[in-house]
Amino acid sequence: MMFEAVIGLEVHAQLLTSTKIFCACSTQSAMPPNTNTCPVCMGMPGVLPVLNRKVVDFGIMLGHATGCCITPMTEFSRKNYFYPDLPKGYQITQHTTPLCSDGHLDIESDGNSKRIRIMRIHMEEDAGKSLHMTGEPHTCLDYNRSGVPLLEIVSEPDMRSGEEAAAYLRELRQVLMYLGICDGTMEEGSFRCDANISLKKPESDTYGTRTEIKNMNSFRNVQKAIDYEISRQRAILESGGEVVQETRLFNASDSTTAPMRSKEESHDYRYFPEPDLLPVVVDDAWIKGLESTMPELPAVLRKRLLEVYGLPAYDAGVLTQTKALAYYFEECAQGIDAPKDISNWIMTEVLRILNETGMSLSSFPVKPAMLADLISLVHRGDISGHMAKEVFSTMALTGRTAQDIVQEKGLSQLSDEAMIAEKAKEIIEAFPEEAARYRNGKVGLLSFFVGRLMGETKGKANPKLANRIMKDMLDKPSG
Repeated sequence: MMFEAVIGLEVHAQLLTSTKIFCACSTQSAMPPNTNTCPVCMGMPGVLPVLNRKVVDFGIMLGHATGCCITPMTEFSRKNYFYPDLPKGYQITQHTTPLCSDGHLDIESDGNSKRIRIMRIHMEEDAGKSLHMTGEPHTCLDYNRSGVPLLEIVSEPDMRSGEEAAAYLRELRQVLMYLGICDGTMEEGSFRCDANISLKKPESDTYGTRTEIKNMNSFRNVQKAIDYEISRQRAILESGGEVVQETRLFNASDSTTAPMRSKEESHDYRYFPEPDLLPVVVDDAWIKGLESTMPELPAVLRKRLLEVYGLPAYDAGVLTQTKALAYYFEECAQGIDAPKDISNWIMTEVLRILNETGMSLSSFPVKPAMLADLISLVHRGDISGHMAKEVFSTMALTGRTAQDIVQEKGLSQLSDEAMIAEKAKEIIEAFPEEAARYRNGKVGLLSFFVGRLMGETKGKANPKLANRIMKDMLDKPSG
């Protein structure tokens, strides 16, 4: 029996505001437990929340970036449930009137484009954090995160594989980071995802029983968890069993999911309007004011790199991973008209050093103009590509220019045709048997002669020039 997967994602993006959503406590992370708290975010009796306007700004920006409709008047609700990390016994969120709705993101998966619809984007506060200490009989609670602002982005069930889900998450994360409203760090929990998965027959419009998966902290784990759950549900249905509606946890150690609790429904939370917060009225002036500050989004930038610079789609995808990397490329391109060469250098040497050192582009010693100058030296034949990599490594360590390093180390490439020809003649005369074999058809010996020539010049001879001169001389009849 054939089944088709139906996947929807709920993403929580922690916002880069300096204070929490309903109080003035700092959102700074890595602070001692329970130091960024106050009576408001701890839910003390008689306190009143005050909405952080920046949270609404960020929600509107994301809504605009994803083609959503912005709700003219939006309200908050109380989502009631009891858990130790929720000090009030309820979470302030949005239920019936989300800030944004009916949007979309376009993704690339398996070589195909696909539009994933976004059902809603709403604002809410985060809960605290439970710390389960190994070997201890108790749980510790840290409320620093309680009240930190979140945007919850809920997709329609438009994805059909773990690969599509991972592609959607990467695109959404990229948009959030380009907007500067979320740092997108999955490992630290500032970009979190829950996946809802069910199976149905391809010809049917009726979805099967869904399960929700939590505890996925990387794109790879999201894809693994979804693929495992699809296989698990398919095996149950093919054997005549029934899928149980539940919440499951992903276990990264063996790439499986395990039951956590029964799946809650909306009525289980007993939503009702938040009485301590007024409705938020979003007018056209507010929206247009934010639109004027919006940066170029990743999809638009990728398209521009393809059309203006003629880069391959793969290169454009790598270079637009972050705004900083894309802008680094464009600054380099102002210094030399060699977009593919610039792209190659960034994707290999620049990213290699950044990954090895953990350095950011803003502190990277090799500025775009310096990389452009280095590539220019290679294009002019002043240094070889091999030498250029050696020079680049020194530039990355010292911040010095390519020209200074080349002059100091005497790395200038030998491009004097007469001198190279003289050396080539000496080498051919020193190896008459090999020269005769070449002329008798063993053309692979050309690399032997070129290698000897590069050795004689200590690698400084222009490789293309050396190859041409040596071939021309060997092709001439002996004597």
